[in-house]
Amino acid sequence: MNLSAVLLAGGESRRMGENKATLLFHGEPLWQRQLELLRKLPLVEILVSARTDPAWRPVDVDLVLDAPPWHGPLSGLAAALARIRSSHLLALAIDMPFMTADYLQSLGKQIRFGCGVVPKIGHRAEPLAAIYPVEAMLDVRNGLGGSDFSLQSLVQRLIGNGKLRPILVSRAEETCFANLNEPTDLA
Repeated sequence: MNLSAVLLAGGESRRMGENKATLLFHGEPLWQRQLELLRKLPLVEILVSARTDPAWRPVDVDLVLDAPPWHGPLSGLAAALARIRSSHLLALAIDMPFMTADYLQSLGKQIRFGCGVVPKIGHRAEPLAAIYPVEAMLDVRNGLGGSDFSLQSLVQRLIGNGKLRPILVSRAEETCFANLNEPTDLA
């Protein structure tokens, strides 16, 4: 089994009021921080998913345009799963600056043939720092064609059909999943 990664950067950042990808966090733009994190992992490829080609995208990182109709990260997942050259896709949100390479590597060690992993904090899945098998592509595309675009619903379907396995997040690991949605989150 091998692993590709997609940095999900197609959001509109309405609550933040500006593009999250270019926000400075501890002196560096979020896009740079997240790509550096992904480059620490043994990956087949790194993709950036967005609605349009971001000016900040490095030339050695391939672009995957979000699959229309645009329904948030579900569109990015659909486009990336259709494009990868590996058995599994690590999805990472651009706005999770506390995620660590060690945690992502630990997730990678838990994947199985045809089955990925999704972290769970309590009863809530963390689908934007999860690993999806390529076999989930049809389920994700079907999600785009329906009326429920919730990643929580998708994750429950994928767990139900054996394509994702939930991994409980320890108390110490919960900080990895903090994300930046509003200007006050930067404080």
